[in-house]
Amino acid sequence: MKTSLLLAAIGEAATGVALLIVPSLVGQLLLGEPLTGVAIPVARVAGIALIGLGIACWPGPSLIGMLTYSAAVTLYLAYLGLAGGFGSVLLWPAVVLHLVLATLLARALTRGPS
Repeated sequence: MKTSLLLAAIGEAATGVALLIVPSLVGQLLLGEPLTGVAIPVARVAGIALIGLGIACWPGPSLIGMLTYSAAVTLYLAYLGLAGGFGSVLLWPAVVLHLVLATLLARALTRGPS
């Protein structure tokens, strides 16, 4: 069971890294069409989520996976709003929400088991 979970974690995290680095190529290889436009940042957020899932399934506190996801998606969404030319009504509330979640998760992680 542990070996299966580790293999799944590695596979998901590797797919997540690929989606972050070359989302269009991953779309081409998986779906037969390259990703373009708004599909690129959506694929990168999915990549961040897969990396968080991989970390959560790794031995150790699963809380680290959620913290990784929340912190990384906060930074990426803020980047999209500031420099990426993307954004709409819910972008900044999503950034703030993920920042709050990341802060709460970091506090929970530093406090240890309750």
